[in-house]
Amino acid sequence: VQRRILYAMDQLRLAPDAKPRKSAAVVGDVLGKLHPHGDQSVYDAMVRMAQSFSLRYPLIDGHGNFGSRDGDGAAAMRYTEARLTPISRLLLDEIDMGTVDFAPNYDGSSEEPKLLPARLPFVLLNGASGIAVGMATEIPSHNLNEVAEAAIAVIKQPKLTHDALMEFIPGPDFPGGGQIITPAVTVSEIYQSGRGSIKVRARWKIEDLARGQWQLVVTELPPGTSAQKILEEIEELTNPKVKLGKKSLTPDQMATKQTLLGVLDTVRDESGRDAPVRLVFEPKSKNQDQEEFSNLLLAHTSLENNVGVNLVMIGADGRPRQKGVLEILREWTSFRFDTVTRRTQHRLGKVDDRIHILEGREAVLLNIDKVIKIIRESDEPKPALMK
Repeated sequence: VQRRILYAMDQLRLAPDAKPRKSAAVVGDVLGKLHPHGDQSVYDAMVRMAQSFSLRYPLIDGHGNFGSRDGDGAAAMRYTEARLTPISRLLLDEIDMGTVDFAPNYDGSSEEPKLLPARLPFVLLNGASGIAVGMATEIPSHNLNEVAEAAIAVIKQPKLTHDALMEFIPGPDFPGGGQIITPAVTVSEIYQSGRGSIKVRARWKIEDLARGQWQLVVTELPPGTSAQKILEEIEELTNPKVKLGKKSLTPDQMATKQTLLGVLDTVRDESGRDAPVRLVFEPKSKNQDQEEFSNLLLAHTSLENNVGVNLVMIGADGRPRQKGVLEILREWTSFRFDTVTRRTQHRLGKVDDRIHILEGREAVLLNIDKVIKIIRESDEPKPALMK
């Protein structure tokens, strides 16, 4: 569905410098020509491609309310507008140069591309997340410069080892930031096998206030965590509800409540336009140990999270399989070699066609008297001239 949306927007000439169009118009076009399913499925996919907190490199430039990291939904498609982002050109630029195969759409009235001629491996750049029947995928996003350098290394060194590759791609690069605290050796093993779990922690700073006071300010959150979620967790811990079937709070609940209330004074969400994430924690006392304070918050809330990695993707053979990062890059480079070869052959074909016409004109000019004679005397000049 993402490929169909991008292709439809390309056909509608919604380039990065074009005037954005209503999302409903795009969705209608996708449904009518390419994707005979529910309109909500198309719009949901379109919204996700426009969210900077969902995709590391958004492919759609959305105007209007496209949701927030706190879980707010996007506005209805009749209110929002969209066009492509500049980076989406890397996926679409060579589509009319014979680079990929086209197949008939669902009713045979037009054609759609089977693949997009990706000039970078977007499966690693933006990652993927999905559940199918009997399998699932969870590919984290990565940094564009790192992936591009790794791809060049794979092309230049066919015998590149996994350890050498890890120097180019040390780990994921999440759209919402956060710091990876999993050891590099473990990340390397996960990237080799294609499965594992990476521990991601929020990023924070200590801000000094007047009279020796201080506050802890969280500026980046792990993937899948929002400021709203953290506030709800704090509320649940400091004001716990009696569990089902129990008459009073459990000793664990009481202990956690006392511990948190003993050190935490207030917590507030100051996120806004200037700071996408700004979560402020104020301690009860300025003499509170800062490291102890931060560790307590990490232990009891989602400020530290496990992110699953499961590198399942559909390869060139059309079959989904778990792969290591090196195998994914090798497969993409071989696809890219095919794409560039087809692009060159397409250009060569156009040049050959032009040369064919020019050679014909040359033959006419060199034998101009003969040509005039044939046209004057022949009943059927066309076949005579062709001969």
